[in-house]
Amino acid sequence: MCNGRRYAGIDMSIATTHASAQVARSASSESVVEMLRGRGLRMTPQRLAIVGEIMATKGHISPAAVARRVRDRVPGVNPSTIYRTLGLLEELGVLSHAHLESGAEYHRRAEAQHVHLTCSRCGAEDSLSMEEAERMKGLIVRHHGFQPDLTHFAISGLCAGCAGKA
Repeated sequence: MCNGRRYAGIDMSIATTHASAQVARSASSESVVEMLRGRGLRMTPQRLAIVGEIMATKGHISPAAVARRVRDRVPGVNPSTIYRTLGLLEELGVLSHAHLESGAEYHRRAEAQHVHLTCSRCGAEDSLSMEEAERMKGLIVRHHGFQPDLTHFAISGLCAGCAGKA
């Protein structure tokens, strides 16, 4: 659900259908394009290039990286089209985003089951498994009664190499 927002005249507050949820999990470019068409959205060359780039990317990708890669194939694509498409794909369950030190980055929802660790000194990245994150979450809940979403942001600190030099 998306709190009543509209994209291209489509009311996105309508619950995602079972078929759309399956498409979001399998997440091939073709299936995502069909899901968007099923929502009544036009598949412009820009939107096709954006979806293709996102679905071909392994791991995280920033909106700026999407723009650079898509502009190589479709010159003049508007940044607002990229952001709207990313938001739409997130609301449809295809993508998730996390806030890293370098800014927001997107990844396929199926790849979202980890917590980011980012070294503030050298920029090295690592991750916690969900099992490790659940133990941390349990401590926070037990001591503060707060239910954190640890997958939505990066935990900043020093990697082992930089901590050893400190």
